Amino acid sequence: MSIFNRDKNSSILLAGILALVVGVGVARFVFTSLLPAMLEDTISIAFAGILASLNYVGYLTGSVFSVFIKDIHSKVKYFRLGLVLCVVSSLVLGITENSTVWIIARLLAGFGAAMALVVGSAVVMLKLQATSKTKAMGIHFSGLGFSIVITDLLMRAVFYYGGDWKDAWLILALLGALLSCYCVYILQFEKQPKDQVVKHEFDKSLFSPMVIILILAYFTEGVGMVVQATFLPDIVNSLDGLAGYGGYVWLAVGLAGIPSCIIWMRLAHRFGSINIMIVAMLLQIVGILIPTISNNIVMNLVSGLLFGATFIGLVALFMNFGGQQSSKNPVFIMGAITSAYGVGQILAPLYSVALIKQFNTYDQALYLTAIIVACGILLLGYAKRNLPSVVSS
Repeated sequence: MSIFNRDKNSSILLAGILALVVGVGVARFVFTSLLPAMLEDTISIAFAGILASLNYVGYLTGSVFSVFIKDIHSKVKYFRLGLVLCVVSSLVLGITENSTVWIIARLLAGFGAAMALVVGSAVVMLKLQATSKTKAMGIHFSGLGFSIVITDLLMRAVFYYGGDWKDAWLILALLGALLSCYCVYILQFEKQPKDQVVKHEFDKSLFSPMVIILILAYFTEGVGMVVQATFLPDIVNSLDGLAGYGGYVWLAVGLAGIPSCIIWMRLAHRFGSINIMIVAMLLQIVGILIPTISNNIVMNLVSGLLFGATFIGLVALFMNFGGQQSSKNPVFIMGAITSAYGVGQILAPLYSVALIKQFNTYDQALYLTAIIVACGILLLGYAKRNLPSVVSS
């Protein structure tokens, strides 16, 4: 069957998408979907915050680690390790309520997610035989949207048929294991003689002014992403008349994310990556600010749609454009910019919680987040006008 042909682009992209479902959906975002049920009878909101932060710490650690993975076979090895960690860390949440085990599991899940996203995306990029990798990687990153939708719908199905959050974690782990088998089979390279294995040594020249701007701008996007990714359902539920609607807005995030990568990447191919990044971040700011000015359900669904369409699209845009700056070693720059993204993800919830406690509303946290994302737009605008970049199709 063609889907089992390791050299076929469609198989490579399918494996990449499924790897994102495991790494980003099962290991990261489904925690947001399951959190309300777990809060009801098992964990406190404070412990939930600790678990979320540790997941981001693990993700940051994995992102930094990925920078130093030298040859392609090591990339494949750590990509596979990441998938295993994603599955096992999800499994243990369904079979134990031990706090120490949960802390370790969420930390390892974050590391595994980085291996699946950062290293896995680099493996996909290197393995693709596409004439236009920008368009092809847009298809790959649609897996970010699928990761939210598939895991959220599966969780809802478990609850619909009488299961609880523990059953959901077990079934999600099983799904992750099945999908991982296909990913491992497809995303591999033929063995090469030792002297022909290309090792990508550290090269200071990779940190060009353009790459430094990308690192700083992606930091601001990490801030813009994590505030809504962490709090969006609760933000919506806290608005007058919208209690209980947060879950539907979160599902809208995933649905919007599925086609967004393909659309944004095609636009980037036509109009230039930096131009489209700026447009996407402007739209993201609009989505961030909507809950501060309206409690209309339609407007807040639009906020969710804008969030899903932009944050998922921007991951694809930054990762692809960053990878293009070093076509021989895309994982190096992908890892560097994702590390900055991870720092933003860790810091943003801290100031958000402080502002929420101070003002008893999300508005000030959202205002500050919008300002930080705007700083990223200014950085990209400067880069567009003043800095050269490597551009590939």
